[in-house]
Amino acid sequence: MEHLKIASDNYVAFTFFIGTMAMMAASVFFFFELNNTSKKWRTSVLVSGLITFIAAVHYYYMRGYNLSTGDSPTFFRYVDWILTVPLMCVEFYIITKKAGAKISLLWKLIFASLIMLVTGYFGETIDRDNSVLWGVLSGAAYFYIAYLVWFGEVAKLAQTAGAQVAKATRILAWFVLVGWAIYPLGYILGTPGGLFGITLVDDAAAAAHAMDIVYNIADAINKIGFGLVIYALSRSED
Repeated sequence: MEHLKIASDNYVAFTFFIGTMAMMAASVFFFFELNNTSKKWRTSVLVSGLITFIAAVHYYYMRGYNLSTGDSPTFFRYVDWILTVPLMCVEFYIITKKAGAKISLLWKLIFASLIMLVTGYFGETIDRDNSVLWGVLSGAAYFYIAYLVWFGEVAKLAQTAGAQVAKATRILAWFVLVGWAIYPLGYILGTPGGLFGITLVDDAAAAAHAMDIVYNIADAINKIGFGLVIYALSRSED
């Protein structure tokens, strides 16, 4: 079991460990608070707990995989994202549903998030020689989600759903615009020609390590942060 110990300079494994603990703690908090949450917000808080719980389980496994092999657990990371990112998009639908959000909005958000992830996966693993092309396609889906939450249906519905919902939606929109923008940085660091044909990190192993650290930090901030915004909304007077 010696190889499963985290060395003091293994920042990748360390961020996997911190991510696991932080998201598991957040899950316990959200689940335990369900009984203290009003009925109209209970589903939103439950989804927040599911997001961090799914991430915690995957991070525990990814940490072990990374320590055992030294490789980046890219496939398992995308499995995590395929489950959690659409759920994060679902939160926008849930909190604006009382303002008249239609099921078509839910499917738009889910479809765009899946396109963003699938094309990103192709660029990172299957067709790395065309990583710029896949990155552009993934980025287009990302900007479509950002448009929906900043100027499109989500933003318009939030304005009619009450002051607290509007405030929470705007904070979540900042997470999408700024927090989610960290992921393209990880993509650029970890793929050849990720920035206009320029590889920022020449050594493949160093690039993978940099990508993992960026992704780990971004996941913890975005997933826990999303949940805390929803939790704060559930405690509002709206």
